Amino acid sequence: MVSEGDDAPEFTAPMATADGDIEEVGLDDLVDDGPAVLAFFPGAFTSVCTHEMVTFRDRLDNLTEEGASLYGVSVDSPFSLQEFAEQNDLEFPLVSDTNKELIDAYDVSMDFADLGFEGVAKRAVFVVDDSGTVTYAWVADDPGVEPDYEDVEAAAAEA
Repeated sequence: MVSEGDDAPEFTAPMATADGDIEEVGLDDLVDDGPAVLAFFPGAFTSVCTHEMVTFRDRLDNLTEEGASLYGVSVDSPFSLQEFAEQNDLEFPLVSDTNKELIDAYDVSMDFADLGFEGVAKRAVFVVDDSGTVTYAWVADDPGVEPDYEDVEAAAAEA
């Protein structure tokens, strides 16, 4: 697993932006203007994931005031993520990891074997500073557990 102090893995993936566009991005793009908070979640439109992303939406000012940017990350398609963002008034971009490059690189892949789903994101949050170093790492083995939002905000402020 990626840990604090590690170089954040590089990637290229499609991203659904808050204004409804889809664009290709890499890690360098995300940390270009300051620290990036990468919030991995198992799947759009599920109850806990929706609650988590809406909570991040409601607390977004706490991150942006510190100069950080927030990005949700899941294996959902960019088109599903666009709809998810629209339905939940998410004002931050969502990165689509349909090829599972990010969940593999960050070692946050999990299966829902009873449901027949393989290779979805564990609920995890990484803060990456503008030099590409991971300054905060939190990973839940239980997909029903949400991050401590205050800890994430404090980590973003320190990055």
